[in-house]
Amino acid sequence: MFEFTTAVVVYCVIVAAAFIGLWLWYDRRDHRRFERERRKTAFHCIRCDMLYAAPKGTEVCPCPRCGHENVRLRF
Repeated sequence: MFEFTTAVVVYCVIVAAAFIGLWLWYDRRDHRRFERERRKTAFHCIRCDMLYAAPKGTEVCPCPRCGHENVRLRF
């Protein structure tokens, strides 16, 4: 069958590939989660002067403090 050293090398390669695969999968997942949280749209309430953020793509959002509907800030 296999020699002991060959079996150890094959086992180490399989374990290393599993760790690299898990590392890449979690890295991509965390990067997507971070980008989703980072991409926000800024709003400024004209009634209570509060700055707040909402998910990207939102054009009109109510103020969390007073409930007034505000349009997004455009820079």
